[in-house]
Amino acid sequence: MRIRPVARTLLHVPHPRACLTIRTSLHLLRTNSTKAYTPRPRFGPVSQNLPSSISLTTLAATFILSLAGVAAWQTYSTSSTPLIPSETQESVTAETDKTLCIQVYPGMPPQIPPGRPGNLTKDQEAKLRELWEAIMSVCGTWPDSGRESVESATPTSQEPEAAKKKRGLGRLLGGKKKEEETSTAEDKHGLDKEYKEALASQSPQELRDTMWSFTKADDPDAMLLRFLRARKWNVHDALVMAIATIHWRGKVVHLDDDIMRTGEGGALEMSTTGSGVNKKNAEDFLAQLRMGKSFLHGEDKEGRPLCWVRVKLHRGGEQTEAALERYTVYTIETARLMLRPPVDTAVIVFDMSGFSMANMDYTPVKFMIKVFEANYPESLGAVLVHSAPWVFQGVWSIIKGWLDPVVASKVHFTKSAADLAQFIDIKNVPKELGGQEEWTYNYIEPAQGENQRMHDTASRTRFEQERETIVREYEAVTVKWVKTGDEGLRGHRLQLADKLRQNYWQLDPYVRARSLYDRWGVIKGGGVIDFHPSAQQLGSGGRVVSGGLNRNSAERRSLYHDAQEDVD
Repeated sequence: MRIRPVARTLLHVPHPRACLTIRTSLHLLRTNSTKAYTPRPRFGPVSQNLPSSISLTTLAATFILSLAGVAAWQTYSTSSTPLIPSETQESVTAETDKTLCIQVYPGMPPQIPPGRPGNLTKDQEAKLRELWEAIMSVCGTWPDSGRESVESATPTSQEPEAAKKKRGLGRLLGGKKKEEETSTAEDKHGLDKEYKEALASQSPQELRDTMWSFTKADDPDAMLLRFLRARKWNVHDALVMAIATIHWRGKVVHLDDDIMRTGEGGALEMSTTGSGVNKKNAEDFLAQLRMGKSFLHGEDKEGRPLCWVRVKLHRGGEQTEAALERYTVYTIETARLMLRPPVDTAVIVFDMSGFSMANMDYTPVKFMIKVFEANYPESLGAVLVHSAPWVFQGVWSIIKGWLDPVVASKVHFTKSAADLAQFIDIKNVPKELGGQEEWTYNYIEPAQGENQRMHDTASRTRFEQERETIVREYEAVTVKWVKTGDEGLRGHRLQLADKLRQNYWQLDPYVRARSLYDRWGVIKGGGVIDFHPSAQQLGSGGRVVSGGLNRNSAERRSLYHDAQEDVD
């Protein structure tokens, strides 16, 4: 599709608190100069100290910029997603979905933030190409990488002479690095150690398989760009972080082959038929779901999924550390399935009402920080700490010291429903927090047979083979794109990324156990997400239950189980 910068004729899109183009006009008046000016994205009060002597040229420029600012305000004032622009890069607007292959949905934010597919500077795109070469070399799919390779990834076209120059891949794989590619990130989570362990303990094919399992329905470029943004576009650091995350998912927590594959149904079975530690962990995992200690519900004004954490329901020692960590990762990975481009982050709301020091437990907090900073980079849009009592001030001073400054800057404290309404539409704030939404959390137990398709190995194999074919073609085209920089390959890669997304949602019922959010009707077939279902479609038999989430728990559970029996 045609991508145009937002208000290209303006310096920036206006913010509800101030119009930056008018700020620019005032700057011209203050300096009595028509010199180009790029304002920083600060939205505080504008100084009124203007000089008394102003040239006609300055007045003309001021008048034109002010009119442009008013026009931009009229255009964008109806948007539910105010854009705070980057100092170095504008956001762009997606007018159609023909080129970017973005799935259009109601309320879709129109802006593509900087550093994402469809809105990259030349330098950022060059970094992305360099990271692709490094990743594919580690995974054995880059031609002449010296590691086992995928045959079909070899490009058929001749590489231009200029592109044959050495790219310095050795420095990315552990050799001598150029000064600009030396590590600049503090390795507080031991990523370098995990990176080296991954290279030493896993074959290139194992790393490749985990990487593409990790991709799921994401655009592969979008996935790698998360690591680049998190590491300030340092390719070496991004590579280390990406490979360490692949290792963590595949060999440490076994995210796709255990946590998501076993899911709630597996935990229920283990809690009734298991024994020892495994039985206890399963019981504690389910206990958190049943009480609603944390859950995903709704979206904020920017279309980001909301995770609500009711802190007063947690008491240290009530659940095992393994169950707490499993539940945390399970919730985050499920939230990831609810992201709809251009939205690529989620929001956590910590409900601190009724909090006491008996609810404070630093161990799971440290784990959550590590997971978000090291394994889910650039996934946290904001953190709202709501109704925190005075006793939490000391706790926050400790926690803040553990946070990356970028993450800490995303934390906001709210005290009332009006404060929450700055981030979340008041109609989507639950009544228990002073909002208008008639909604209460109720857990629906897994139904017998809801994961029946996971036993259909023939269908799963067919979709996995189709995915492998798409992946190989994507790798081959990516090799050509990295070597040549041919812009004509952009559309082809985007089409293949969309095929991967569609394939994942075909494969999903065969590799991921159904969750509470499938039973609620939030996650629907084909990857359709409905944060506020008014009618709940239950099972693959297409049965619809009126009233959806407003029914009481017992009635909803009975209806869901009846629908599953119809499917069986």
